[in-house]
Amino acid sequence: MKRLSWFIPLLFIAGLFAACAQKEPPPPPRSVWEVANPLQPLPAPPLGIDSTLTELKEAPTPARVRLGRWLFYDTRLSADKTLSCATCHKPEMAFSENEPVSTGIKGQKGTRKSLPIVNAAWRLYPHFFWDGRADSLEAQALGPIANPIEMGNTHQAMIQTLKGIEGYRPYFKEGFGSEEITTDRVAKAIADYERTLMSGNSPWDRWKKNGDESAVSAEVKQGDALFFGKAGCAQCHLGDNFSDDAFHNLGVGWNAKTKKFADEGRFVVSKAEADRGAYKTPTLRDVARHAPYMHDGSIETLSDVVEHYDKGGIRNPYLDPKVKPLKLTEAEVSALVKFMEALTGEVRQETAPAAFPK
Repeated sequence: MKRLSWFIPLLFIAGLFAACAQKEPPPPPRSVWEVANPLQPLPAPPLGIDSTLTELKEAPTPARVRLGRWLFYDTRLSADKTLSCATCHKPEMAFSENEPVSTGIKGQKGTRKSLPIVNAAWRLYPHFFWDGRADSLEAQALGPIANPIEMGNTHQAMIQTLKGIEGYRPYFKEGFGSEEITTDRVAKAIADYERTLMSGNSPWDRWKKNGDESAVSAEVKQGDALFFGKAGCAQCHLGDNFSDDAFHNLGVGWNAKTKKFADEGRFVVSKAEADRGAYKTPTLRDVARHAPYMHDGSIETLSDVVEHYDKGGIRNPYLDPKVKPLKLTEAEVSALVKFMEALTGEVRQETAPAAFPK
């Protein structure tokens, strides 16, 4: 009996050690995540952007921007934990992608290419996505999460996931005043992060805005004259963002046999006949970083894009009247391409955080 009395406590102690060994290790200290994603002041706009973030109607806050940066890159927001916003809005490609169309969960292919989101804080009109179905950057941030062929989740399931990540709670409190995690707060944080993704200080900016004649070549200067003159590109690609944020039919996707568009674009939202086959004018900032082009990625190079416009688009009953044959020479096509390449600038925050809240 004496031997047994000693043996039983030893078994109990051994069991405790085994139970402790099976438990997950405690999460790393908060400082580990904060080193990977430090709180930073709002960035100043680069050369070429004439407004500041603090001038916006509701300016971002550093705390919301930091939270939004984590959320933007966090794959746990998708249904199968494999995709994040950055999967299609790749930092190295000016927050667009180099595929004709986006790929969602389970390898599903969409029908449109992701639009770049640089300088999204300064849109002329609150139209987001190719068809303008989102009326704010917040609505745009939430759209792909619940799209069944993109991130494939529901907003309710996403919130439940985030509520189960204890490490996120203090950052929601810093950004919004309490630890409550809601769909609106997630959207606001991601949108505020996206507002800091600015591009500027391109060679064209240094020449045009700062007067540095050596910043660009003579061919770029010729392209500039064509862009704002003979080629008429600035009718739609205007302002700091080189976009009118409006919708235009260029004939892309028109099937001459069926007399229909594969994708009817803005019409799906507006139901206006004039909007059939019309798509939002994308920014030309950093356009050289994310070929192929157009909403369906059907045009491979910038030279091909210029030649598409040069021939007057693809004729169809809804073709935008601004799109007409340009009769450009080969040298003029090349000059316009060099001009667009000179709009490649400096983009903020081009890497994902090295650590995420747990």
